[in-house]
Amino acid sequence: MTNFKFTEENLKRIENEIKKYPVKQPAVMAALWIAQEQNGWISGEVIKEVASILEMTAEEVLGIVSFYTMYHQKPMGKYHIQVCTNVSCMLKGGYDIFDRVKEKLNINNMQVTEDSIFSLEEVECMGSCGTAPMISVNEDYYENLDKEKVDQLLNSLKEKN
Repeated sequence: MTNFKFTEENLKRIENEIKKYPVKQPAVMAALWIAQEQNGWISGEVIKEVASILEMTAEEVLGIVSFYTMYHQKPMGKYHIQVCTNVSCMLKGGYDIFDRVKEKLNINNMQVTEDSIFSLEEVECMGSCGTAPMISVNEDYYENLDKEKVDQLLNSLKEKN
C-alpha cells in the first residue's frame, strides 16, 4: 500500500480551513472531505495523514469517519446512491425505492456493481422529509420519487457511461 499524501492544492485548502479556528482539530471534517475527494474513500493511510496534519490521533479521526455516513471507508461507485428509509421516507415508500434500486443494480446495501459505476447505501434522515421519499446520487438530491422516476434516473446515469 502506498502512503497517501495530499496534493499541494489540497494542502492549501486544508490550511484555509485550519485558519478558521483557534486550534487545528475542528478542521477535521473538512480535511476528511477533501481527502475523500482526492482519494475516493477514507483509507487507513488517509486517516493517518489527516491525523498528522491536524495533530490528532488516528483513533480520533477514525471515530469521526465511522460516525458520519458522508465518509466512505471503502471504495464506492462513481455514482454513490444513498436511499433514505427514515420515518418520513419510509411512510412514503422509501423501502420500495430502496428495493427498486437494489433490483435494478443487482446489489445490496454497501455493495458496488462489478463495473464500479454504482454503489448503494441505506441511510437515515437526509433532511428532505417534506419531499419524501428521496435519494441522493453523490451530492445531488432527487425528491418526491416513485419507482418510475427511479428507473428514469438510473437509466440516465447508465447512459452517461
